[in-house]
Amino acid sequence: MISTSEPIIKQLLLPSEPKSLLSLESWVNSLCDAYEISVEIYGNILIALSEAVNNAISHGNGNVFEKNTLVVSSLDKKKLVFTITDQGNGFDFSQLPDPTSPENIEKPQGRGIFLMNHLSDGVSFEEPGNKVEITFQL
Repeated sequence: MISTSEPIIKQLLLPSEPKSLLSLESWVNSLCDAYEISVEIYGNILIALSEAVNNAISHGNGNVFEKNTLVVSSLDKKKLVFTITDQGNGFDFSQLPDPTSPENIEKPQGRGIFLMNHLSDGVSFEEPGNKVEITFQL
């Protein structure tokens, strides 16, 4: 694992199309290789970021190709933080339905943020809801 006193910042700009998830995977692979991230944390990062970027593309940007999603990583000592920002209007992140409640359990969507929360060490949204920060302790 790389140890540094200054944060290392990398970014990826993705168009709003499903194949952008392949570019994201390649980018995450190269980051995790460079930072010598464990396989367990790598899997959590890949799934959490895939969910966040998919939400940004589908819900935030409405699959409008001309709208982009920006993914920024910042490595600082033993913490890796990802910020995902879309060009949408945002959403009310204080009103998220519980995907484990009986009325939602069989719905095919609505688990992305739930997964992000359970696979990372922290998820926070910024107003107006088009920017999410996902933290991983290394």
